[in-house]
Amino acid sequence: MSITVNGDHMRVRDGLTIADLAAQIGLVAEKVAVERNLEVVPRSTLADVRVEDGDELEIVHFVGGGDHQPVAQTADTWSVAGRTFTSRLIVGTGKYKDFEQNAAAVAASGAEIVTVAVRRVNVSDPKAPMLTDYIDPKKITYLPNTAGCFDADSAIRTLRLAREAGGWDLVKLEVLGEARTLYPDMVETLRATEVLAKEGFKPMVYCVDDPIAAKRLEDAGAVAIMPLGAPIGSGLGIQNLVTIRLIVEGATVPVLVDAGVGQASDAAVAMELGCDGVLMNTAIAEAKDPVLMAAAMKAAVEGGRMGYLAGRMQRRRYADPSSPLAGLI
Repeated sequence: MSITVNGDHMRVRDGLTIADLAAQIGLVAEKVAVERNLEVVPRSTLADVRVEDGDELEIVHFVGGGDHQPVAQTADTWSVAGRTFTSRLIVGTGKYKDFEQNAAAVAASGAEIVTVAVRRVNVSDPKAPMLTDYIDPKKITYLPNTAGCFDADSAIRTLRLAREAGGWDLVKLEVLGEARTLYPDMVETLRATEVLAKEGFKPMVYCVDDPIAAKRLEDAGAVAIMPLGAPIGSGLGIQNLVTIRLIVEGATVPVLVDAGVGQASDAAVAMELGCDGVLMNTAIAEAKDPVLMAAAMKAAVEGGRMGYLAGRMQRRRYADPSSPLAGLI
């Protein structure tokens, strides 16, 4: 009989189960998730569900797993969806030269969370390296995201597969409006947030830097608001400090700047605005020395956070001498 696996046509024998098919291809069932005719197949049933003629299967990478260990509350921690973290820097896993460089940059950044895209398994080379071979999901929290999704339905479908692959309900949602600017489509983003929240997901949501839109996302079930500082991958830095600050002041969930960071000072500015954290990828991955830049971003986030906690001096219109004028010679 004839079936389709990840877009490729295959002929297989009758009576084959999905588990048999995975083994035949050379895949480890525990490291993948399977969708059959647009329905996620629970991993516990892979050995029971038989492939039928005309089936369309999607097999994607394992993208999550592991439990985050509790962090002592004496540190300057932050929490999202009941999970507590020390590092306020989240980094992406795209655009690096190779997995080794990616892993080294993550280590230098001190990040405890990395975003990961859900992509098809390479069935022609099932032994090809995977991200999980280099960044251990038992030590680093994987945050499956919907990068590349341009409508709510595809984003929801992607995250359902991600949850089946790793059992991880904390996810990053982004629904893009167009390829040129990669700005979020807020109508589709809000719809996806509502559906995912009802299904038990904990979505951290990429959005425009609009305090009204941010509040609606929070009301819809977003566990974190992630306004863009500038277009994704632009490196322009935070373009609207006022609206980011308004979002921070109005939110009761964590706020993290997502997209637009280009240099370490941009990350410091985000933290000085009172954000709970910063997410970045291109600023590190496309630096001349990604590992060194990762360390710089770590220091910038920590410095910006300390500056925010210390409290900025009052702005004055006129000069105020640092040294006392009394007793001048």
